[in-house]
Parts: sequence; structure tokens; C-alpha cells
Amino acid sequence: KDPVATAASNNPALSTLVTAVKQAGLVDTLNNAKDITVFAPTNEAFAKIPKADLDKVLADKAMLTKILTYHVVGQRLTPKQLENGSFETLQKGMLTTTGSGESYKVNGTANVVCGNVKTANANVYIIDTVLMPK
Repeated sequence: KDPVATAASNNPALSTLVTAVKQAGLVDTLNNAKDITVFAPTNEAFAKIPKADLDKVLADKAMLTKILTYHVVGQRLTPKQLENGSFETLQKGMLTTTGSGESYKVNGTANVVCGNVKTANANVYIIDTVLMPK
């Protein structure tokens, strides 16, 4: 199995995320991390952000890093843990998860569209909305 950033680069639905991770210089950070969970927004999730705003974020490395690390939790989370969870992210902000079975939400707004994809060093939950740190 590939580490998480490498695995994501092989998924066409995550190409915007992969570009953002490269821009922020986080590829090695994510690939070398041990046992993390990544909430990975799809290209459609990024497309919901007005283009001018997205371009601004992509050009601002500090802001981009803050947003991307908000999508990462420093432990492998199982679907069971997502049923009613609150987790500290690498960005240090908290995110909450709710749901059960095939239906989970992150921060009450992002739906998990594909859950518990395992890579060499992470569990990945693909989501339909970009999470913004509070």
C-alpha cells in the first residue's frame, strides 16, 4: 500500500486536493505521518468555493496549510468512532463527526461520500465539502 499523499495522487477525484497539498509543501508530512485520518475533499468540494476565494487560498501557503491540516486527525479513526466524535486536528482546531452505517457528517456540513479507505499510514474519508477551521 502507498502512503496517503501518494495514494491520493492516484485518485482522479482528489486532484485538486493533491495540488493543494503540493502547494502547501505537505506531501512528505502526510506521507511520513504515522496512523492518521484524512478527511479528503473531492474536486467537487473545492469547486463549491468561489474561484476567486480558492485562488486566494491556494496562493497563501500559511492559510492553505491551516485549512489542509484541519482535515487531518493524528490517529486512525474507525467508522464506529465517527458516530458521535470530537477530534483535535493537526491544525489544533476541533472537528466533530456524527452518523452511522453508511451515512456520516463532519462538522454538520460535510458528507462522507466514501469511508474508511485504508492507505499504508492513514484511514481516508472522502468528503463533499471543504472544512474551514473555526
